[in-house]
Amino acid sequence: MAATLDDTINRQTYSPLTWLLSRQTFWVFIAAVIACVALSLVTDTFASKQNIFNVTRNFSFIAIAALGVTTVIITGGIDLSVGSVMGLAAVLLGITMNAGYSIWLGIGAALAASLAVGLFNGVLIAYMRMPPFVVTLGMLVIARSLGQVASNNKMVFQFGPDQDKLLRLGGGSYELDLGNFLINVPNPVIALIALTALTGFLLRWTKWGCHVFAVGGNERAARLTGVPVRRIKISVYVFSALIAGMAGVLMAGWLGGVTQNLGEGAELRVIAATVIGGANLMGGSGTALGGVVGAALIEVIRNSLTLLGISTFWQGTFIGSCILIAVMLHCVRVLRQTEE
Repeated sequence: MAATLDDTINRQTYSPLTWLLSRQTFWVFIAAVIACVALSLVTDTFASKQNIFNVTRNFSFIAIAALGVTTVIITGGIDLSVGSVMGLAAVLLGITMNAGYSIWLGIGAALAASLAVGLFNGVLIAYMRMPPFVVTLGMLVIARSLGQVASNNKMVFQFGPDQDKLLRLGGGSYELDLGNFLINVPNPVIALIALTALTGFLLRWTKWGCHVFAVGGNERAARLTGVPVRRIKISVYVFSALIAGMAGVLMAGWLGGVTQNLGEGAELRVIAATVIGGANLMGGSGTALGGVVGAALIEVIRNSLTLLGISTFWQGTFIGSCILIAVMLHCVRVLRQTEE
């Protein structure tokens, strides 16, 4: 997690319990726990090992991408291209391995393309002063088109001599022995834990993290105090695209094939997860853990609709309502702080 100036002041002003109760991430986590308990009581399948395994694995891809988007949103920007970057990275991984090259070369190609997309976004936004919404919306279309061109709009399901390694990477799990019972932790979840810890560390304990919050809090003031605003903006878009590329690689290994619609629409769920988790679209606030918790709540909602036999068409209604409630709570909190 990362701390803003307001968080630091609140910690010194209020008790730890009061500070915790004021955190949106905490209440989203409580909502997810309540939903899980309720579903365990209402259905016979939610609490099963297989379903829990599926839920944790499925939400991890969105949560990983949310880590990168969180850093962008903290600076006051937006990244609509993450879903297409996931798809492009998966396609390049697939065609590289399909040509007989190793998994490491395939991953390298996927991440290099992701880095290039992020760099392109960042340069246009930081130096050309183009609106982030317009730049990343254009890249959403461009990256998806490049993926179709690279694969000739065909599905890739043969990954050459290292196919088993890729399938284990995205679809495998680590068996955790807890004495009386075993827990299978999906590999994407392990990657998510590691990347969350890394992102939280970077945001909270490094100069880069301080500069990210400074740019989002007040860009003009940050520039006057010597913060390299342009470089920081470029770095967050590169970080976002790179993280999205990693999610695409893991998703390709989980699915066992690469289709042209891989990652399609993921950008909306990723942004929803960050907002629900407490990130402010105006910039200046957000945490790595918040995006993860938001993604978990979204996946629990999606899974619950399936188990309860409710049409999946309602999924957008529930998620949209969560976004509106999250923004409303933020506005109420700001108003209360203003009155104080």
